Amino acid sequence: MGVGVSLAPLASAVAREGGVGIVSSACLDRLVSKRTGKKFNSYEAAYEEVSLAKAAGGIAGINIMVALVRDYEDSVKGAIDAGADLLISGAGLPLSLPAITPPKDTALVPIVSSARALDLICKKWERYGYRPDAVVLEGPLAGGHLGFKIDQIDTEANKLENLLPPVKEMAMKYGGIPVIVAGGIYTHADIMRYLKMGADGVQMGTRFLATEESSATAAYKEAVVAAKDEDIIVAHKPGSPCGLPFRVIKQSPMYVSAAKRLRKPKCDKGYVLLKDAEGKFTRCPAKESNEACFCICNGLLSSAGYNPDKEEPLYTVGTNASRIDRIIPVKDLMAELAGTVLSSVS
Repeated sequence: MGVGVSLAPLASAVAREGGVGIVSSACLDRLVSKRTGKKFNSYEAAYEEVSLAKAAGGIAGINIMVALVRDYEDSVKGAIDAGADLLISGAGLPLSLPAITPPKDTALVPIVSSARALDLICKKWERYGYRPDAVVLEGPLAGGHLGFKIDQIDTEANKLENLLPPVKEMAMKYGGIPVIVAGGIYTHADIMRYLKMGADGVQMGTRFLATEESSATAAYKEAVVAAKDEDIIVAHKPGSPCGLPFRVIKQSPMYVSAAKRLRKPKCDKGYVLLKDAEGKFTRCPAKESNEACFCICNGLLSSAGYNPDKEEPLYTVGTNASRIDRIIPVKDLMAELAGTVLSSVS
């Protein structure tokens, strides 16, 4: 849940209830700087937010996207120095993650969408004398960026239950790496189903988006509660400048503007910039045209309340967001997911 949705308030609340609380590193420098009134760089922001997430006890870590090339290494270093219990990394293959800095006691957990991707990561990490401490297998029903081509999202082979067996087999090949499944998991029954299939844990995003402790704006949470099945789409042309399919609520103001070509090309935050021929971070499709993509940095920052008066928000959700009909505290949601209370949400 990138760009301000999952910050220390949500991560620490999940950790206190016995889950694993995860902070998102995306745009964290700006978000922490605004909150504190003090200028933070990417290293300092990751250090600060992980420290806050861990302060009340429990297990807490961070998710750092490979696609955030400019800030990736500094965010990794800050999180590890702050003592993150785990560091999850996807939106691209984190092939060099163990080489950035000694991980100390931080578990390194890549995100994959196939057994082949896990094999590639394990072979590369072996050169650094490291093996993934766990792996997140994310299926195509997740929110945000999806690790599949647009025509692969709805295939039978790519259903999470069909991806799990070969990934589990590959994980066993490399010494029994724990496999955590993600994407479309919604209820206690879903969790138990995947544990019985051989998963070692689950990762969930959308259910926690609409909690009281989530840092999403009230308008974002209300859009989730109001969303119907047909409102949740995979954005592609226009889509994310990262080039990956991106699941959103189609009524998101920025998506509507991008689809109607109402917004001028703009890129003034630069989190997904790539290097040019001179090695400088200057290239982003959102700087040149809105026909193929929208400005994901500004849209998601607005959804977290960073610049709502200047930018239209972009609401990203998982495929089951339409099932949410109320905003509840993390404590109640965790009890429901653990099976200790009856489900409050359909």
